[in-house]
Amino acid sequence: MGVLSHIRVLDLSRVLAGPWCTQMLADLGADVIKIERPEQGDDTRGWGPPFISRTPGEDQGESTYFLGANRGKRSVTLNIADIQGQRIIRELISGCDVLIENFKVGTLARYGLDYESLRPLNSRLVYCSITGFGQDGPYADKAGYDFMIQGLGGLMSITGEAENTPGAGPQKVGVAMADMVTGLYATSAIQAALIGRERTGEGQYIDMALFDCQVAVLANQAMAYLVGNDVPIRMGNAHPNIVPYQVFATRDSHVILAVGNDIQFARFCVLASCAELADDERFARNQDRVRNRVELVAKLTQIMAGKSTAQWLEQLESEGIPCGRINRIDEALNDPQVAHRKMRVSAQHASLGEMELLSSPMKLSDTPPQVSRAPPLLGEHTEEVLSQLLNYSQEQIQQLRFDQVI
Repeated sequence: MGVLSHIRVLDLSRVLAGPWCTQMLADLGADVIKIERPEQGDDTRGWGPPFISRTPGEDQGESTYFLGANRGKRSVTLNIADIQGQRIIRELISGCDVLIENFKVGTLARYGLDYESLRPLNSRLVYCSITGFGQDGPYADKAGYDFMIQGLGGLMSITGEAENTPGAGPQKVGVAMADMVTGLYATSAIQAALIGRERTGEGQYIDMALFDCQVAVLANQAMAYLVGNDVPIRMGNAHPNIVPYQVFATRDSHVILAVGNDIQFARFCVLASCAELADDERFARNQDRVRNRVELVAKLTQIMAGKSTAQWLEQLESEGIPCGRINRIDEALNDPQVAHRKMRVSAQHASLGEMELLSSPMKLSDTPPQVSRAPPLLGEHTEEVLSQLLNYSQEQIQQLRFDQVI
């Protein structure tokens, strides 16, 4: 039994931020009922290729994007723009602990499905809205997509090669970082509200914004401006506050050298036969290395190019100096540490059969997360939920299909 096995979540979200949150809740045992548009479903069901099907090369099938964010859930197709669909949501609410949605501000109020409308039906409901910019403010009515938020929220200004270097220019992160970070914050906020409910007996409303979350994770870069009035810039793979802490080219590829303190730097210099650098007043302390970054990196670039990546890794690791190779996705997923930590799991999919998925990184000793279900087919659990939770008869369900409500 998962730690959240007593919690039922009604998931009206789509794309990534909301589904990332509800996937985490499902990993922890919550019963997540994903509400999707009839025939179309979550937008990401159509985001491809790549799609996967039982027939290799077939252009139809399940979107790998959708599969990556929806494990452990039940899918119900429901037209919430229809008055009968709205009635079903209200009926489900009485048996739910959490509702998550990411519609544009004001959309669900038009359907009578906003927090103020649903609260009288279930005062214990924790209602979480996820939007690009929040429920208020000058940008509240704007659509907010991850790419836009990474740009507007400052992340792209510090991501990418430095000015006046080959390939210079702002870059987004290779995954939808603003979406996923918002999903993580939303998961934490929801669980905090559920804990608070144990004390007060009442649920509450949660207003999550991608823009807020992106700004929040600027971390040390934001503090450089807030406290020091220093505007961070793009530095490629270099670190603004630590040197040497970046990628270096080796004789055959690349290696990450992540020296975190002066003792590690001194050990590195001995290992690399450049002990004089550790005694040089320009480089002895980290703050001096940061100030004299250009000179030191130029020297280290020549030194690091003298050996292969394998040689450097063996020697650096033997001395406890933080370092690492740069893996492709396939190399990362086949790393022995990934296997040992069981970060790849199998689940039975309704049409694809047994398939591999990523597992949750949360390791709880007594109630570990589990992948209870593969990502669902569109509407796979519609009849199950309507009959089991709402006691709908087959005749009622068939009528809803005829009326194109489900």
